[in-house]
Formats: sequence, structure tokens, C-alpha cells
Amino acid sequence: MRNLSFPRLRVFGNAPAKSAKSVGGARAPRTFMQPHTFTKTIRSLQLLMLLAVTAGVSLAQSIPPDIAKKLDDLDKATKSAQMAGDNAWMLTSAALVLMMTGPGLALFYGGLVRKKNVLGTMMHSFILMATVSILWALIGYSLAFAEGSPFIGDFRYVFLHGVGADPNPDYGATIPHQTYMIYQLMFAIITPALISGAFAERMKFSAMLLFMTLWSLVVYFPMAHMVWGKGGFLNGTLGGKFPAWDFAGGTVVHITSGVSALVCALYLGKRDNYPDESMRPHSVVLSVIGACLLWVGWFGFNAGSAVAAGSLASSAFVATHFATAAAVLSWMTVEWMMAGKPSVLGAISGAVAGLVAITPASGFVKPMPAIAIGLAAGVVCYLMVTKVKKVFGYDDALDAFGVHGMGGTLGALLTGVFATKEVNDLRMGKAMGLVDGDAGQIVNQVIAVAISWGLAIVGTLVILKICDVVCGVRVSKEQETEGLDLSMHGEEGYNLES
Repeated sequence: MRNLSFPRLRVFGNAPAKSAKSVGGARAPRTFMQPHTFTKTIRSLQLLMLLAVTAGVSLAQSIPPDIAKKLDDLDKATKSAQMAGDNAWMLTSAALVLMMTGPGLALFYGGLVRKKNVLGTMMHSFILMATVSILWALIGYSLAFAEGSPFIGDFRYVFLHGVGADPNPDYGATIPHQTYMIYQLMFAIITPALISGAFAERMKFSAMLLFMTLWSLVVYFPMAHMVWGKGGFLNGTLGGKFPAWDFAGGTVVHITSGVSALVCALYLGKRDNYPDESMRPHSVVLSVIGACLLWVGWFGFNAGSAVAAGSLASSAFVATHFATAAAVLSWMTVEWMMAGKPSVLGAISGAVAGLVAITPASGFVKPMPAIAIGLAAGVVCYLMVTKVKKVFGYDDALDAFGVHGMGGTLGALLTGVFATKEVNDLRMGKAMGLVDGDAGQIVNQVIAVAISWGLAIVGTLVILKICDVVCGVRVSKEQETEGLDLSMHGEEGYNLES
């Protein structure tokens, strides 16, 4: 390139500094650039910019093809690594959530019943791992997550058609669609299993299978679509009319199962000789093991709902743990004050209450509000299972309604209070909850809670009527006295003579 010379740029004065003269010992006043000098300077700057742009284009065009290919390969490798990491986390989370049902819930519920019903109670959780899985593959995933009406999905994913290795950007842009599908299946499994705690020790196995199948179709799949499915009535990010925040299932899982549990308890009636006969747990040890597995598995439940191995998953993980710890302490403290002793059963029940209440809020709240939610859940759920149940006299055998129904309701409402854009900025800078200045979000949360309650009550009552007509829902008095292990399954949980 040939040499180019440019005039010296002088912002002040017409001459170099050495030509300045003093007036009375002071430096002569500086004058602004003359018009002809200013014009030359602008032209020089324009020429410099033109040369810079030309050089940049030439440099870009001169990048060797092998370098360009390496850059492209690096970009692909980076995206592949992110997908591999997210996929590994989501598959791990799916396994953790499945562990919550079996062995977690199976042990937790199994230890709380009398020993003559331990196998029958654990069988409820185990058989649903198989039954709901097949139902999900055939039609359930499509009804829950395919686009359709605001209340139910269409049939595009029936038999898992179109659910393969390619991501579905609406639900998880960095994981295979198949991974998202199997992760959501684990929620569909544990939700009906939670209901079984209310009718433990008195429902026919055949009636239970029919009930759970119909309940999944009528209650769970529509509710999952309304809250999480694209275009769902309550979906917060994909076109819902009343956007409600439910990060991991306060409405979809806990309110629907807990309220349905209450309806089941009322419909079936009390266990024989309840509450006159002692029906204490036969093995709190089993229940402690189950509660610990639930606590660990719940990290997959809540943190996994971030659908990526990023900072949001970490935030949900942290919120989940602190809320659970707070609920254990608050339940134990209230029980200690009111009953005189802090029981192990109370402590593990408090843990589950905290896990339930933080579920809808886990991906929206900071650690301190999470602790507040946990503290509130421990107190509210304790009062529900020790005071309110006695006042109304219903036999919710394992307190599914008191913990899941009320804990889920409390958590869903408090999500509207404590949700903040500092944790999850779904509205791109706008307020997420009351603490951000949006009191209207509480209204949306109330609407979501009301719909969950209404669907659970009506749907469960209709299904129970159908099951009663088809096969009868309750075992006979003789079968109940003998125990469901022998009368329903022909075996015993403990053979101490062998």
C-alpha cells in the first residue's frame, strides 16, 4: 500500500505549541480550529474509517477455509457439550423422581400402616410405576403436552409418535424430546400414588387400578396441560389466559392428589373401628428411610424442572433444601409445644410438608422466602393433621390431604407473593409477584388453585361412582379385618416363623 500523509490534527490553535507567544507573562489565548482545517480533518477521518472497513472485509475474506471449518466445528462442539450436560442432568432427575415413588413413597406409606397392610400399601406405589407408564406412552403424554385446546392436548403424540431425539424448543431446547417426555412421566406416576395414602387399608386392589387409570385421564392429564402444556389455560409462558406460576407441581401434583385424597376418604368412609382402635404405624423406621429418599429425590423433582443444568436449577435446589429444613423445625417445635414431645414421625411429616409447599415456588423465590414458606408449611400442615382432621372426623389414613392438599395450596398462593424476576425473569424485566410489585399475580394463583380444587373434587367423585358400579370400591369387613396383604394378595409382609 502506498504511503499516505495526513495533515496534523490540531484541536486548538493554528500553530504548534512552540509558536505561542506570551502576553504579559501569560500564555496567549487559544483559538478554535479554522474552517478549512476542520474540513481537512473530517475528510482525513472519513478516509481512515474507509480503510479500516476495507481492511476488515479483506481480512475476513482471507481466512483460510480450514480455519473457518475449525471455528464452525468448535461452535458445534460447544452446543453438543451443552446438550450432553443438560441431557445427563435431566435423565438423572428423571431417575430421582422415579425413586421418590419406589422406594421412597412405598417405604414412607408402608411404614405408616398396620403390618397386615404393608404389602398392599407398597403395592399401590409399585404397580402405578407400571400402569401409568404404559398409559403415558399410549396417550397420556399427548393429552398433557401436545398442542390442542386450553384444557387438553390433541392426539399428535399418541403412541409417542414424533417424540424422538430432536429437541422440542417449546419445552426443552437443549435436550431430546424423548428425555423431556420420560422426565414428565415420573410426575404422572407419583401423583396418583400420593392419593393412596387416604384410602389405605380399605380399598379393593381392582378398584384402585381402575380408579387410578381413570383419574389420570380425567384429572391429571388435563391439569398438566392447563399448567405446563403449550397453550394451556394457566400456562405462564406459552400462551395461557391466566398465567400462573407452578414451577414443579404445586397445583398439578399436590393439590389435585391431596384434594382427591380427601374425596376418597369421605366416599369410602372410616376404617373399621376408627378412631377407637389404635392404628399406629407398624414401622416408623421404614417411614424414616422413605422420607429421606423423598428428600433426596425431590431435588430431581424441583431442580430438574429447570430443564437444564444451569443457575436456575441451582436456585431451585437451594430453595428446596432450605424450605424443607425449615418445615422440619417448625413442625417439630409446634408439636413439642402442644404435645409435650417432638416425635420422629412429626419430623419426617414436616419434611414432606416443606417439600410440598416449596414445589410450586422453587424456581421463583430466593432462599430467605423459601425458608419462610417452609416455616409456614410446617405449622399449617401440623394443625391440619392433628386438629382440623379431628374436628371434622374424616379418616385420611396417612394424611395425604393435610400435607399435600393444604401444603400445595399454601405453596401455590405464596408463590404469587414471593416470586421475583431476580430469580426467574420470565417476563423480561417485568414484575413476577407481589415482592416485585405485581399484586395481580396472586389473583392468577388463586384462579389456578380454585381450578385445581374444582377439577379434583368433581373428577374424583364421578370416577369413584363409576368404580363403585363396575367393581365396588371397598373391601368387605372380613377382608379388612384379615388385612389387605392376605385378602388382596395372598401373602404377608413379615414371616417371622421361617
